[in-house]
Amino acid sequence: MRPNTSNNPSNVSAMSLNLPLRDRPASRRNQESRNYFTSYTPPSSAEAINGPVREQRDPVPVGDRLIVGVDFGTTFSGVAAVYTSTPDDVEIIKTWPGGNGLTSDKVPTEIAYEFPANAPPEGDPIAKWGFQFRPEESRLRCIKLFLDRSQKLPFYVSRLDTAAQLKRFNKNVVDAVSDYLTQIYKHTMDTLTRRYGESFMASTKVEFVLTCPAVWSDAAKNTTLLAAERAGMGSRSEIQMISEPEAAAVYTLKAIQPNHLNIGDNFLVCDAGGGTVDLIAYKIMSLKPLRVEESAVGTGGLCGSAFLNYRFEEHVRNRFGQARFDEMKAKKGKTWQMGLKYFEEFVKRNFNEDEYQEINVPFPGLPDDEEAGLDSGFLVMSAEQIKEIFEPVVKEVCDLVRGQVEGLRAKGGVVSGIVLVGGFGQSDYLYRRLKAHFTSAAPPPYSERPTHANVSATQEVGSIEVMQPVYAWTAVVRGAVLRGLEGNMVISRKSRMHYGTSYATVYDEEKHTVNERYWSPLWERWMVSDRMQWHIAKGEALSPLSPIAFHYTRNFRPGQSLSVADDLIACDADEPPASYTRDLINVCTLTTDLSAVPRSLFTRLTTTRGVEFDNLDFTLEMIVDSAGLGFELKVDGVRYGRVEAEFH
Repeated sequence: MRPNTSNNPSNVSAMSLNLPLRDRPASRRNQESRNYFTSYTPPSSAEAINGPVREQRDPVPVGDRLIVGVDFGTTFSGVAAVYTSTPDDVEIIKTWPGGNGLTSDKVPTEIAYEFPANAPPEGDPIAKWGFQFRPEESRLRCIKLFLDRSQKLPFYVSRLDTAAQLKRFNKNVVDAVSDYLTQIYKHTMDTLTRRYGESFMASTKVEFVLTCPAVWSDAAKNTTLLAAERAGMGSRSEIQMISEPEAAAVYTLKAIQPNHLNIGDNFLVCDAGGGTVDLIAYKIMSLKPLRVEESAVGTGGLCGSAFLNYRFEEHVRNRFGQARFDEMKAKKGKTWQMGLKYFEEFVKRNFNEDEYQEINVPFPGLPDDEEAGLDSGFLVMSAEQIKEIFEPVVKEVCDLVRGQVEGLRAKGGVVSGIVLVGGFGQSDYLYRRLKAHFTSAAPPPYSERPTHANVSATQEVGSIEVMQPVYAWTAVVRGAVLRGLEGNMVISRKSRMHYGTSYATVYDEEKHTVNERYWSPLWERWMVSDRMQWHIAKGEALSPLSPIAFHYTRNFRPGQSLSVADDLIACDADEPPASYTRDLINVCTLTTDLSAVPRSLFTRLTTTRGVEFDNLDFTLEMIVDSAGLGFELKVDGVRYGRVEAEFH
């Protein structure tokens, strides 16, 4: 639609246009220059002409390549690789620098800096990472969580201490994440070169698939991609991303075939890691080929297995007494590390109260103490004492799972399975607690011909099978590799927020207040700005194969720059507002360069006062994938390149 130059008010008021911005008051301009996180930043005005349109897009075929999955975790990270010509030969990297020849499916997500010997403190520091630390050495932990300002930090991670360590070496969080991923990248490429040979690596395309939490903000996803790009894993447009529980679902659904899941059933993936627990629900749409869609927006919490370590430490401190405990950690560091290692690798994974009424945790070198429970270098722990350590953390996980189940059932969904993966997902105690909670419901009354009442009773109190697949700890990284290998098994996902843009429109005295209006000399009308048009609803099903098209019209005076900027706005509330408010989230600024569009596609228009301007209708396509947003420019169905998105 274009402005009617006849100056007919009825025609103008019906227009749905992207209109020029009025000059903002000085106080408001000052607000715009401040940091986004502390001030209100009004968005630019733009309006979609006809609303969002879904356009089907076919996947592009690709040749043989080497797929590398990187599970960048809160406490541990893992890497897997597969060559597309031998898809069943998935290799998990198990040897790591500083590992002293021991193998591990994952490496600690820890990094620290130090200046080289005899180098000035203002020089470039070198990084230690993973297994390269002695127990008493300080290092940066949980750096991944700092990428998303909306994420809470566990009690054992200090913002101030982290900031002080980074400042000393002139680093920021993105630098630290990038440096850690650089070490992962270098070690991965070295390992793969040993495995496949230099000539093979030189001639084969390597593609990286990176994982991120389901609850990550769009800005955090983009920052993670930036850090991976700086680490050498390819350009941001080439690196694929997949949410961690989705990656786990991709692997486990294949690993547990055949099973009792049917088309229409919902199942939950509980990715319980060291720091965080992520949950996401899927509905089975097809079995051959296996295709699912998100059936509930992902949730998560800080209740990973690392909290068990700190509860164990608190338990030992109470048994020994503060002074004796501190002395052991200071003078017998190896003694403490052996006890913690046994708890980490044996107790956390294997404990269940049916089999273990008593567990002896090794603390070699400590004298016997009947009162403290020390006997022959072992701390004797009863099943009740271990349950006291486990129970508060396990309860949080069970509450998260129950919330997802109740949400699905409230919408009439049938929940048939819970898939337990991740490091904490290996816990026998967590498995049994979930199983006891979700499979203890009595079955509905038997009848030869089930009735609607039977079905509804099954949904209300029916049993849910809890599954703990093999390789639970590496399920996420295996799923990342499968995603790169086979493409999308998940055909649609739920939008975590409302997404929209602001626009200016003709003033309507029945809808707007007088103090909102301003005069537009170009349109020769009273206008209002900062209205919101919501293109995507929270909870709406989105597919990466069906981009969302926002249609716009923009106007330019002769000689004016053809680079335009619009803000993508998000809202987490259930009901989004009709106009821009301070509570909304400025996701990113989209900068579109229209100079590549042929001038013949612009239309020359003239106002009643003889002012000439050029008008262009164009489309911004937003592609929503597992863990990111992408944008492209189209005019009359022809693509003119990507749109630059600056995330805030």
